[in-house]
Amino acid sequence: MILYNSLADAELTHLLKSDDQAAFEEIYLRYASLLYLYAYRKLKGKEEAKDVVQDVFIALWNNRKKFDVKTTLSGYLYKSVLNKVFNIFKHQNIIQEYIKANQHFIKIDSTETDYLIREKDITTLIENEIAAMPPRMREIYELKRKKFLSTKEIAKQLNLSEFTVSTHMKRALKLLKDKLPIFIYLVYIIYH
Repeated sequence: MILYNSLADAELTHLLKSDDQAAFEEIYLRYASLLYLYAYRKLKGKEEAKDVVQDVFIALWNNRKKFDVKTTLSGYLYKSVLNKVFNIFKHQNIIQEYIKANQHFIKIDSTETDYLIREKDITTLIENEIAAMPPRMREIYELKRKKFLSTKEIAKQLNLSEFTVSTHMKRALKLLKDKLPIFIYLVYIIYH
């Protein structure tokens, strides 16, 4: 049995090209919320951002056979979102205003760097909130989400009941939802 959440992006991409729906779902779980946040920051509209991300993943699935990543999977996905955002701006005739006001400066040939910086910013924001959790809650959260241990394995390792572990996880998720309201969608996609 393949543990998709432990596969590298390149492996997932290879499996995706061979019609592996589980690989597609893992790519979605890995990137949908980050792409949504990226689109939301650009568009300032929840529905538009959701539509953009949905369109990117529909295109990814529909074009999976001829999918060819020249950089990284994350770079490809961010560039796809950015292109869709540009199309929206162009359609709304506001991209020129953004350029004139220097509010939106991205060189197309250096977009990968921009994507990596934005991804790092989002990751740092989440990591800061995790670091601010009470120590036991943080430990359980990290064992579950970073080391991919089951509730039972965490309970055994920390000499706690499974109920206690579950309670800490629920509280950690609630804490993240309360601290990072824009991540409600992210938490929903990843944890439900």
